Amino acid sequence: MANPRMLKLPEVLEEIEMSRAAFYRMRARGKAPRLIKLPNGHLRCRRADLDAWWESNEIPGAA
Repeated sequence: MANPRMLKLPEVLEEIEMSRAAFYRMRARGKAPRLIKLPNGHLRCRRADLDAWWESNEIPGAA
């Protein structure tokens, strides 16, 4: 299996247009995209997890 595309936290923040502080507040409430903590302490987000998060936050009929 090929390695999934992993996004760095700044890339995620840029895509969702959110500050780091707001993201961590959302993460504390359990509402942020799923993250993976690497052994060096850095955070990554799988592209598929971010896409799933986008889909889970869609409002039906809001397009």
